[in-house]
Amino acid sequence: MKANFWTRLALAVASAMLAGSLFLSIGMGLKACPLCLYERTFVMGVVGLLVMGMAVLPVPRPGSLAPLALPMAVAGLSLAGFHVYLDRSGVLDCPAGILGIGHAPDQSLAGYLLLTTALVLGVFAAGRAETGGGGSWAVVFGGVVLGGLLAFACIKSAPPLPPPNPTYGPSGERILSGCEPAVPEEGP
Repeated sequence: MKANFWTRLALAVASAMLAGSLFLSIGMGLKACPLCLYERTFVMGVVGLLVMGMAVLPVPRPGSLAPLALPMAVAGLSLAGFHVYLDRSGVLDCPAGILGIGHAPDQSLAGYLLLTTALVLGVFAAGRAETGGGGSWAVVFGGVVLGGLLAFACIKSAPPLPPPNPTYGPSGERILSGCEPAVPEEGP
């Protein structure tokens, strides 16, 4: 398939992810934790890069945007994977996602998997169109390494989460206002 198709698909996925992320904060009133904010920032970067690149570059060249967006997608994917790990291991207590399908980090991870896949396929499609495919693996490898370094920097520089402050509803159920540190279980 043409590189333009994969770039447009990546833009559609990133736009849907951005809309969903903003809905979690604005529509559902959830507070984003530092990992959520980093994930949102990377998807905003992908949307901005792809929109501006498609608006400025001549029609046959949007496939060349995939290598530029790939490190941001890989960084977001890495952060989302780490976020899911923290949620599943009980370090964080994250709210349900949109329509109650999984948790918010699960939805972010699924979106970043789709986005990264579309961009990797766009890199290979652009490489085939321009050079017969040579160098595509090196571009993907470079994007993965750079994205991994960006994610590592985000994780190491993230501010600490505040201590657990559970809020309970009228029937005793825990109400989450966003990703929060897990409430330690009280001993006997």
